Amino acid sequence: MSGLIRAAGGVLWRATRSPEGSTTVEVAVIHRPRYDDWSLPKGKLAPAESDLEGAVREVHEETGYHVRVGRPLGETRYFKESAGALRPKVVRWWAMEAEGGAFAATREVDQLRWLTLAEAEAILTRDSDRTMLDAFARGPAPTRTVLLVRHAPAGSRAAWQGDDRQRELDACGRAQADELARTLARFDAAEILSADVTRCRQTIEPLAEALGIPITEEPLVSEVGYPGREDEAVALLRSLGADGRDVVICSQGDVIPDLLGRIAEEDGQALDQPVRARKGSTWALTLDSGNRLVAADYLPPPAVEPCSASAQAD
Repeated sequence: MSGLIRAAGGVLWRATRSPEGSTTVEVAVIHRPRYDDWSLPKGKLAPAESDLEGAVREVHEETGYHVRVGRPLGETRYFKESAGALRPKVVRWWAMEAEGGAFAATREVDQLRWLTLAEAEAILTRDSDRTMLDAFARGPAPTRTVLLVRHAPAGSRAAWQGDDRQRELDACGRAQADELARTLARFDAAEILSADVTRCRQTIEPLAEALGIPITEEPLVSEVGYPGREDEAVALLRSLGADGRDVVICSQGDVIPDLLGRIAEEDGQALDQPVRARKGSTWALTLDSGNRLVAADYLPPPAVEPCSASAQAD
């Protein structure tokens, strides 16, 4: 049996309103002439491409639509025949709201239909796609995402001369910050917060500049301001994005696992233990309209050339 095939995709959706004022959710289903099947948009990842970036790229290439990334939907696993051998394939999925664009037929995808959930379930060829459609249908709407980022690498604490709060990103950290800006821009961030620590602020400065959003300092999510005020930090995170828009907040390694663990425990969400929070990583936390955590998706640090494994160590 050959090696693993990594792929990603999305349940692309939109809400339509009738003249009477009722709202219907429709999803995009595509036809691939090569296989003569009806499918949700997905495809193989490019070398070194992250799951999320691959999902966004594939959805855009196959449908023509730009998206707002929503909650994670999980993954599907199956075997695919390739060059006469069976290879395991894993596909990661996200809900993605269409935010502009238009479909144009290509050799790979010659039709796109916007269908109700029931219509899509009836037309989809594969059970694995129906599984993802069901995961989308069972989830809450609307939701928003709080992107909890750990700052990128900033050299050695022991080697830094002066106030550690002023320690700056190193070459690896700066490269990761640039790449994080590209990934986090896939969401619909309207507010950016940072612990009052230089390396946290520098991590999200490229994103703030790209989006034209000011950074608000929040001492409560720093390793100095958090201890003893944990309940306040939990309440703050739940309150973010109350207008339905996404929020980015950059914090530190001594804060993120505990903060996330408290929220997950309160809301009955199981997390792998210990909670990962490598430098440059992001937790995409999906909250429903009642401020309850309904999904927590770990996005590993961006793979960039200046970074060695030791530079990204916890």
